[in-house]
Amino acid sequence: AMEPGNHTRVTEFVMQGLLEHPHHRGLFFALILCLYTAVILGNSLIIVAVVFHPPLHTSMYFFIANLATVDIMCSSSVLPKMMENLLRGKKTISFEGRMAQLFAFSMSGATELMLLTVMSSDRYVAICHPLHYVNLMTKRVCITLAIGVWAVSIGNSLMHTLLMLRLDFCGPNLIQPVCEIPSLLVLSCSSTYLNQDMVFLADIFIAMGNFLLTTVSYSFIIIAILKIRSSKGKQKAFSTCSSHLLVVTLFYSTVIYTYISPTSSDFLAKNKMVAIMYTLVTPILNPLIYSLRNKEVKVAFRKIFPFAMK
Repeated sequence: AMEPGNHTRVTEFVMQGLLEHPHHRGLFFALILCLYTAVILGNSLIIVAVVFHPPLHTSMYFFIANLATVDIMCSSSVLPKMMENLLRGKKTISFEGRMAQLFAFSMSGATELMLLTVMSSDRYVAICHPLHYVNLMTKRVCITLAIGVWAVSIGNSLMHTLLMLRLDFCGPNLIQPVCEIPSLLVLSCSSTYLNQDMVFLADIFIAMGNFLLTTVSYSFIIIAILKIRSSKGKQKAFSTCSSHLLVVTLFYSTVIYTYISPTSSDFLAKNKMVAIMYTLVTPILNPLIYSLRNKEVKVAFRKIFPFAMK
């Protein structure tokens, strides 16, 4: 290995895939701006509705407001920089900027995973133990769960970011617009064993662990719903978790699609697609799913924004 003093450190990275069609720059900028605005507006409306409409002061909506916050963060970690580069016609991002993106993006991914698990266990208690629901999902329990989720995801992202900072980057500096840890590790010219081990552990505990817990919750929920005799009762029980099930399916199908695909040049193209899903499609669809399928949210919108809902 080369001595640390012998090679120049990479001070910035070059983004691929954004400006390959310079004559489409204006179009891309307008498109990303519209989508980003939709993410901010949709999710902010959900947060405002949950905060200011007392009937939405329940555990489920408290977690939905947390999810909306994560969606705003996830898109904000990537899209403003993308728009800036399109506007200025440049492709670069500083090393520090990339590390900040890495932190924000990996944090929002982990937070979303854990929030979806907490929400599915909330639905499990609501459907399988309705009589104990009020005593189990108290305000204190919900706040503790939320603090736990944010603390674990911040700790996890901080660890990955600090481990990345101790690496040397001295050669190729072409990167994807969205910040995934593996795509940065490939570019390092120092040993990345520790980083890879930590990513592997995080994948097992945070990704697989949450996936299993969510699957178990929904298996119990589905069994409980099937046991309900009346079709009206079945429908009512299913309607309380259908929005969340849709959000979970959307999120996990993208995650699984990325990580099961083999590492190749095709993998990078796939990663780009999934990155777009993460930073744009999911954050736009989540508030839509929750507001269109929910009478309470619609009522809240009408009360808070009477002028807009005429």
